[in-house]
Amino acid sequence: MAGEHILLSTEIVNRGIEASGPDAGSPTFSVRVRRRLPDFLQSVNLKYVKLGYHYLISHGIYLATIPVLVVVFSAEVGSLSREELWKKVWGETSYDLATVLAFFGVVVFTVSVYFMSRPRPIYLIDFACYRPSDDLKVSGEEFMELARKSGKFEEESLAFQFRILKSSGIGDETYVPKSIFSPGNCATMKEGRAEASMVMFGALDELFEKCGVRPKEVGILVVNCSLFNPTPSLSAMIVNHYKMRGNILSYNLGGMGCSAGIIALDLARDMLQANPNSYAVVVSTEAVSFAWYTGRNRSMLIPNCFFRMGCSAVLLSNRRRDFRRAKYRLEHIVRTHRGADDRSFRCVYQEEDERRIKGLSLSRDLMEVGGHALKTNITTLGPLVLPFSEQLLFFAALLFRCRSSNSAASSKPYIPDYKLAFEHFCMHAASKVVLDELQRNLELGDRHMEASRAVLHRFGNTSSSSIWYELAYLEAKSRVRRGDRVWQLAFGSGFKCNSAVWRAMRQVRRPSRNPWLDCIDRYPVGL
Repeated sequence: MAGEHILLSTEIVNRGIEASGPDAGSPTFSVRVRRRLPDFLQSVNLKYVKLGYHYLISHGIYLATIPVLVVVFSAEVGSLSREELWKKVWGETSYDLATVLAFFGVVVFTVSVYFMSRPRPIYLIDFACYRPSDDLKVSGEEFMELARKSGKFEEESLAFQFRILKSSGIGDETYVPKSIFSPGNCATMKEGRAEASMVMFGALDELFEKCGVRPKEVGILVVNCSLFNPTPSLSAMIVNHYKMRGNILSYNLGGMGCSAGIIALDLARDMLQANPNSYAVVVSTEAVSFAWYTGRNRSMLIPNCFFRMGCSAVLLSNRRRDFRRAKYRLEHIVRTHRGADDRSFRCVYQEEDERRIKGLSLSRDLMEVGGHALKTNITTLGPLVLPFSEQLLFFAALLFRCRSSNSAASSKPYIPDYKLAFEHFCMHAASKVVLDELQRNLELGDRHMEASRAVLHRFGNTSSSSIWYELAYLEAKSRVRRGDRVWQLAFGSGFKCNSAVWRAMRQVRRPSRNPWLDCIDRYPVGL
């Protein structure tokens, strides 16, 4: 393929001293070739910019028309003196009761339609991130030793996982369930339910305590877990455990990957728009025991090195009286789905290997596919969040490139500065390589990526809940101020890339309960 070499990067790896064979005692090296994210900011599709402006215009129609009416009315009134205006209103015009009633009726109707059609504000009251007990904590060395003692892996598979783990960016304090290192099958319904119950109920107990909300007050419940989907569902397990009310609107999302947390938020937002004066709880987690693979297929061994235990629980409200105690207000959600493309659809794929061992296979095209999904998503998001000056320069440069197709290949487009749109960035902590490429392509500083790298180091890849551990990190550092904008970005199987934008309603002080409290002063640690 033309330009394929641009997406490849090479790295020389020292494999140590050869132990046996004709080259025994000699140092050996290998060349590792990796795919990286395409430079997606260099090629922007105009249709996604149009989609972003469509969102902006459809939501800003009132802001566009009201100023025009005010200007027209002011121009008409401004041409008259005070005496002429008084004479025109009261002296030359006669009013009857029907006219007055009709006028007030039109005013009341217009105001009512405006307030009824305006989307309800969605507030985030608080959230909780589960922190497992210390007996589930493993270092990198302990992880490899337990994997070796389990007897499930060949030596080549263990060596491969060790190399991946060394360059993963994951620290020595992540959490895994004990069942994955047991001699038997860890992906049983009993083990799955036990793991899900531990993390979900732990996060929800903390959430209800922090918010002072009783479970029976919750009217909407959305749970997402990609790989473990029992019957009854995880949402039913929560309803049963907390004895929630019988008319609760509960939903269970499965198989939607690491970006499912924002999809669950989107569903909760739509339900809150249709159900006034309601609370909604969104629970995001993943069952590590069901992502565990014990075969020898390298593309399926990679998830073993990254996925770790975690769960988040978020309380949302559309009640206007919660304005004062809410932490954040939801501004935008933009979702991108590239499942129509076969390569995108199969780049993260659960299947059996040649020995019929189930696992999650990661394609070599993953970085390229993710880059294209990210390009589409941020191009659509741009018109909604970028300052007008950035939009104007970006849009003008884009139109110029479209009109001057001959010179477009040689001219560099104007790259919008997303640091002007957001104060805080919560990028899904998938791996060190992914975070490096995101930082390079979005031209972000180390401080912008600090929360994502800290989460990867301290908790690993917790799937759809990782963006909430990152927000918890920012709160533990006391960095969130009133009016700050937070960008949560997640991507996952399908292939999907989703963004959520929040605005802080107040200065967020360091919470009394937070998964980072005992270790926050150690970060950043040269991640």
